[in-house]
Amino acid sequence: MKRKNNIFAVLCPGFTGILIFAVSLTGFTARYGFSTWDELDIDEIILHLRAPLTGAGTGMVQKYLVTALLPAFLLTFLYIFVMSRVKEAQKRNHICAGCVLLCVIAAILVKDYLWKGLNVEKWIEDQKNDSHFIEENYVDPSAIKIKFPEKKKNLVFIYLESMETTYADEASGGGFKKNVIPGLTEIAVSNEDFSGANPGLNGGIVYQGSHNTMAAIFTHFAGLPLKVDIGLNNMDTQKSFFPGITTLGDVLRKEGYRQVFLLGSDATFGGRSLFFKDHGNFEIRDLEYAKEKGWIPQDYYVWWGYEDEKLFQFAKETLLELAKDSQPFHLSMLTVDTHFEDGYICRLCRNEFGTNQYANVMACSSRQISDFIRWVRKQDFYEDTVVVLVGDHRTMDNDFCVDVDSDYLRRTYTAYLNTDAEPEEKNHSRVYSTLDTFPTTLAALGASIEGNRLGLGTNLFSEVPTLTEEYGMEYLKQEIPRRSSFLRRLEHTQGHSKAMVERIRANMRNAIKVVSYNPSKGKIDLEVNVAPDLYLDLKTVEAVYQEKGIKSAASVRLEKKQGAGKIYVGTLDISGWKETNGEIRISIMLKDGTAYRDVVCKNLQELLPK
Repeated sequence: MKRKNNIFAVLCPGFTGILIFAVSLTGFTARYGFSTWDELDIDEIILHLRAPLTGAGTGMVQKYLVTALLPAFLLTFLYIFVMSRVKEAQKRNHICAGCVLLCVIAAILVKDYLWKGLNVEKWIEDQKNDSHFIEENYVDPSAIKIKFPEKKKNLVFIYLESMETTYADEASGGGFKKNVIPGLTEIAVSNEDFSGANPGLNGGIVYQGSHNTMAAIFTHFAGLPLKVDIGLNNMDTQKSFFPGITTLGDVLRKEGYRQVFLLGSDATFGGRSLFFKDHGNFEIRDLEYAKEKGWIPQDYYVWWGYEDEKLFQFAKETLLELAKDSQPFHLSMLTVDTHFEDGYICRLCRNEFGTNQYANVMACSSRQISDFIRWVRKQDFYEDTVVVLVGDHRTMDNDFCVDVDSDYLRRTYTAYLNTDAEPEEKNHSRVYSTLDTFPTTLAALGASIEGNRLGLGTNLFSEVPTLTEEYGMEYLKQEIPRRSSFLRRLEHTQGHSKAMVERIRANMRNAIKVVSYNPSKGKIDLEVNVAPDLYLDLKTVEAVYQEKGIKSAASVRLEKKQGAGKIYVGTLDISGWKETNGEIRISIMLKDGTAYRDVVCKNLQELLPK
């Protein structure tokens, strides 16, 4: 009995400490997520978990360390400190029991907090039910007659990171007391945002599948939400990006446009480079291109790459270069300074809004864009150029709009300049979404579109109702998140692509760990961490031992270790081998039947503790 008590006295404090850390970290992480991202849902969480940190801004990581990881460590340290000061066994047991009880209560509260906050019940229901809404309303652009004028206009298309109409003052149709984006407000009011007789700003509603930059780009250009089975940030491992669809870039390429995508970060992130190359054969001028051309030093890196001040300067040089040719051109560019959290303070920013850094950054961005538009208007090519400004998606910076009235409909910023089309109903304020950008942009260039619908989008210059106007916003919010077999058929992703295999191998390079090895019994206890960053839908994980020149092998199917994420464990029996200088190989199979053989091959002797 005494021995059992001793074991309990040793194990219980350790177990309790682990429990305190795990529960507190989960709770603080949940609080961090809900306070950081607006309308956080499970799809967004899966996306961010899949996304590699490479190329990401450091602000998000730092905030997580301070607001989630550090408090969890401090609570655990406090428990360890208290336990180290208490010597009496009974008191230690009481403290352990009390802490375990508190952890159980906290775990239940955190579970309820996550369940309700993430609307888990609806998400599960959405995955069960296959919606036909997208299939029934999708208009295939390749099957539609699109006719351009004989003299084709150029296109400058600017994605404004996280830019909303919300940031304007209430009198201008925004949600703030003081206008943070006066320059952009003036541009929209003086040009076209489809507000009709309504004096306030109008903008695009954002639906599920369009809440992050790559998904937003896809939606604006293709008129579809973006959801991919392999994970958005594995799209660069594919040979193609939704080869079954026709986008704005495809249409303009067919019409003879020279197309350039300009941005201040790494274009491979999120599959952006693949998308623009695959749909329009764009020239990619990103962070790496800028370094190669000597635009910036080789070691230059701020925020996500280089700041917008440089982006607009490079855009001017690019436009002057493109304008020299008689070929019509399309320059798409993406700003980044206004990315959450709190944006990037550049040398042009002013202290107009005190300690509200994000407001100062937004105001600075508004000025820079206004200055750039003024420059474009002065150029000879402007007469033959349409300029489109759109917020890519709503801001993910949750606390920036905390004071906005809950009844206010937050929408992305929209403005069309120097278009070759006018609204058929000039006084009609349209209710539209980012899905409608694709056909509307073609119409702005003077193209006529049979039926005025492409993808799920509607030409806003026409009288044809948008899907939002036809079905209502709440109905689309309900249908678009649901599983769509039609959308998956258009996707055509291949999990077994060569690049995907190499990514898995790179992620699993140090995956095998020999927990223990008993030479006399020939037993090897293994632990394998299966590419946790890739979120593969695993069916089986197998370990094989084989020696050189011997055909036979020992194998074991590994089992998932409880409560340990993607860690799999098992025991290899190599008692039939005497040399023990062979290789241990790991193979995995996904639930869809895709098999990856020998993704890790390590010599046993290399794995044994030195």
